[in-house]
Amino acid sequence: MPDTWRKEPLTWAAIGVALLLWAAAFAGIRAGLESFGPGQVALFRFGTASIALAGYALATRMRLPDARDLPAMMAAGLLGITIYHVALNFGERTVTAGAASLLISTSPVFTAILSASVLKERVTPWGWTGIGISFAGIALITFGEGGELGLEPNALLILLAAVATSVYFIVSKRPLKRYTALEFTTYAIWAGTLPLLVFAPGLVREFPHATPEAIRAVLFLGLFPGAVSYLLWNHALSRMPASVLSTFLYFQPVNAVWIAWLWLGEVPSLLAIAGGAISLLGVVVVNTKGIAPAR
Repeated sequence: MPDTWRKEPLTWAAIGVALLLWAAAFAGIRAGLESFGPGQVALFRFGTASIALAGYALATRMRLPDARDLPAMMAAGLLGITIYHVALNFGERTVTAGAASLLISTSPVFTAILSASVLKERVTPWGWTGIGISFAGIALITFGEGGELGLEPNALLILLAAVATSVYFIVSKRPLKRYTALEFTTYAIWAGTLPLLVFAPGLVREFPHATPEAIRAVLFLGLFPGAVSYLLWNHALSRMPASVLSTFLYFQPVNAVWIAWLWLGEVPSLLAIAGGAISLLGVVVVNTKGIAPAR
């Protein structure tokens, strides 16, 4: 892939805005969970995003996807929308927004592993060392979230979300060569929202009792960290390698922690912060020295 993206200001702007909005999403999810269940937050969020994108699709007469691309789009929606957000939302019932962002920021490690297996790139000894360091940090976050040393099962759900989003990056690359970022984002979000309809009865029951703050938080999640951020990220993904783009997720924890502090008044535990620092060190090692082109 040509490196023309390095000189494209719009691509860099898309990455920056997407990361800032996604960082705010961790606090937004916690705010939404005050009135809605985890599955209901996901459905409300991406139902909102789906409606917004449907209006644009009708107005512009967006072309329909080719039948051969439907499996990839459905897989992307299932991984990047359904599994990722259900696992993340259930995890954030007890894991702070800052710690959740630390766990999600380990996804470049999984992207590197997948790139090695799918794209036949070679993991160097430095790469395996970095993976080991990163998982040591993950263990600290998993055991230390909540301020004391004890297993936090919901942290494992957020780790599942990190794996899901890593696979999403790989799956999305091929269809993004044939579709615009807006087209692919629209169809992937629609595909990922359909399985979330299983949470519709609960959303109908909870909505009349929800606070205005929770409703506003989830509407924000749907329109901005949902529709807008995925559109911007997929634009960048169509312009640059997935393994390179995923490394920008390193910046999410810093933004997520201060946003959660301002919005919710919460910060992750010291042990979780230490684990995040160790884990991110491993991620940096993997993505700077860990992958070599296949011979």
